[in-house]
Amino acid sequence: MNPRVAPSAAAPRTFAPLAAAALAAALLAGCSLTAPRPEPAAVATPAAPPPATVSSTAPVAVASVQPTAPSAPPPPVRENRLSPATRSLVAQAHALQGKGDLVGAALTLERAIRIEPGNPLLWIETGRLRLAESDARQAESCARKALALASGDRAAQGQAGRLLAQALRAQGRNVEAVDVERQPFMR
Repeated sequence: MNPRVAPSAAAPRTFAPLAAAALAAALLAGCSLTAPRPEPAAVATPAAPPPATVSSTAPVAVASVQPTAPSAPPPPVRENRLSPATRSLVAQAHALQGKGDLVGAALTLERAIRIEPGNPLLWIETGRLRLAESDARQAESCARKALALASGDRAAQGQAGRLLAQALRAQGRNVEAVDVERQPFMR
């Protein structure tokens, strides 16, 4: 017998790995005993008619039935709104623009866009400000961005379309402006 190890201490050391292995095996075995999932109910299909007997001299006409694709649901109707923070910033921008501070108004609207970059109403406001600054190209860019973001919101689409037509006219692109005004979202 080893004098350094007491007999009572040696037994738990050899028993611990065996107990851990037995516990792991029991847990893993329990995982396979889960209840089976119920199978989904079968869809009832009409019974096929019995095959018709055909004489070898008569031609057979086979009618093919094409399944109709389900029609796509209409896009959901949406109405974009400004959050309280961006609404406050737009009000500040309007006040600054009214005082003739177009640079301050632009900076305020850029701040609002950083808060809600996906809101088309902010891009429309920025486009209107760009038109007031006589920057029709930037106004056109803002209007196109707003139009892309306004899907499902007829009011925002109409505002963005009107802004786009104004920006195009300011650039002398009247034919394109008329094309925009004929789009379905402008009605």
